[in-house]
Amino acid sequence: MDKFSALKSFVEVANTGSYTQAAEQLNLSRVKVTRHIKLLEDWLKVRLLHRTTRRVSLTAPGQELLIKCEHILNEMTHLESVAHTHNTELVGDIRIATPIGLGQNMLYDTLSEFTQRYPKVTVQLVMSDSNAQLVEEHIDVALRYTSQPDDTLIARKLMRIDSVLCCSSRYIEQHGLLTTPAQLLAHNCLIHFPQNTWSFIEHNQLSSIKVQGNIKANDVTVLLKACIDGLGIAYLPCDLANKYLISGELSQLLPSIILPSMSLWAVYLSRSYQRPAVRAFIDHLAQQWQTDISAPK
Repeated sequence: MDKFSALKSFVEVANTGSYTQAAEQLNLSRVKVTRHIKLLEDWLKVRLLHRTTRRVSLTAPGQELLIKCEHILNEMTHLESVAHTHNTELVGDIRIATPIGLGQNMLYDTLSEFTQRYPKVTVQLVMSDSNAQLVEEHIDVALRYTSQPDDTLIARKLMRIDSVLCCSSRYIEQHGLLTTPAQLLAHNCLIHFPQNTWSFIEHNQLSSIKVQGNIKANDVTVLLKACIDGLGIAYLPCDLANKYLISGELSQLLPSIILPSMSLWAVYLSRSYQRPAVRAFIDHLAQQWQTDISAPK
């Protein structure tokens, strides 16, 4: 029996609660995963899982053994990682979920460096401004802007990214400058739906305004383009806006007022082992993105 593969099948079923999802994650047939669990139970002489038509759950021995199995897999993965530090021929597939603006800009540059360093790693980007479902969409690592990541996932903080309120000089010429956030109610705001509430910090107090506008999109890069074209005011992350603030295509509004910042996190499933290619990619991001991003002075 391939005990290593059987351990992986058991841990995957335990974490997903499904033979079908485990099989999809491992790129195996459901029959193969079922056989792995049966062989493992026969070898250990203990029942690991309760199976019903609706759900799969761990037995008491299964709960105890899951921790040990994850530790074994973690040690095996660590051995592979140590070996790969002496071998640039890192191989494997990585499926990454990322916000669209991040994927088209900052992530692309970092990804280019990673794939040149490890040409035998295949990277698949799933770009959406909605949070991907890691199990259902077979995501190895998701990049998310959030102040607090989902506590059901393992998360690694990469950097802090501030936000900026901005518009083009054309918009300013036509509509004038803002002096207070409240004046946004009289302006056309470019909305990243479904969120139409913008927050500000004045005198250490958090306030929010429900804005209105005639352009709404679930892709922040569309709002960036509309902002550059003079169609309204946008609330943008600095990793996306700074290039245009520096070039003068956009101007920052209300620079003395603080906009709540968000952190960029790499999140992945709650398991204690990772494939070497996935671990190398997360380490690469952490190394490249050590500096927080604020609006240019």
